Amino acid sequence: MFNYLLYRIGKFIALLFPLKISYRIAVLASDIHYFFAGQDRKIVQNNLRAVFPQMPKRQLNKICINTFRNFAKYLVDFFRSEKIDHNFIKNNVIIENQDYLEESLAKGRGVILLSAHLGNWELGGMVVALLGYPFWEVAMTHIDKNVNKFFNAQREGRGAKVIPLGNAVRQCLDVFKNDGIVALVGDRDFSGKGSVVDFFGKPTIFPEGPAEFSRKIGAVIVPVFMLRNPDDSFILRFEKPLDFPSTPDKANDLKRLIGSYKLIFEHYIKNYPDQWCMFRRFWKE
Repeated sequence: MFNYLLYRIGKFIALLFPLKISYRIAVLASDIHYFFAGQDRKIVQNNLRAVFPQMPKRQLNKICINTFRNFAKYLVDFFRSEKIDHNFIKNNVIIENQDYLEESLAKGRGVILLSAHLGNWELGGMVVALLGYPFWEVAMTHIDKNVNKFFNAQREGRGAKVIPLGNAVRQCLDVFKNDGIVALVGDRDFSGKGSVVDFFGKPTIFPEGPAEFSRKIGAVIVPVFMLRNPDDSFILRFEKPLDFPSTPDKANDLKRLIGSYKLIFEHYIKNYPDQWCMFRRFWKE
């Protein structure tokens, strides 16, 4: 209940003030949180250290502070979802390589829009839905039912349809069969059954779901990222589709697909490290 009240208060503040002032309030709150949240700070620093093992500590800490600040801005954008419309897109979002999405949909096998916990993935989903595409997103179900309703209402208010993580497979297959789009994040495994991959030179676990769907039903994987610019505008960038024919060797197919988008994730995290909002210990012994 406490978290729900915080989210409601956050939404009230985000809608009460103009966007720039809301961002300033959020940044102030994130700096206070950064100072007192030693465990969160240590987790983010350790994750960044794995990406930049030779980086000076002062520079790494600066990236860490900006990570907290960017996540606070991400929350402001999410709380203000009802203000996200076609006019917002026109004035604040540059869309790159949209033809990749169009070409993938034209194949008639469904599309997996695959992103990471980087930039503003929630806002990116809202923009795709507002552009008129048949769009679903798989989302983790929160234990608190009020929080879950709050988050899903923010998403669905912009036209997205939410598929609960624990009940996703059948619904995703139905979407793909009707040539729809399912958005997934591929840099964190929630199932406990993922694949071990070498990520920035250290082993970690990636979910197999995106690659499994692609192999099983032929859905095209289109990596996509909603990146924040220094002036708080955005770039919605679609990457070249990953569309590999399946073979009898399932393990090799999954390894090839996951390996392909793993390299894309590494590229974006290395280039936008302060937008990788990973507040969980990413590499485990």
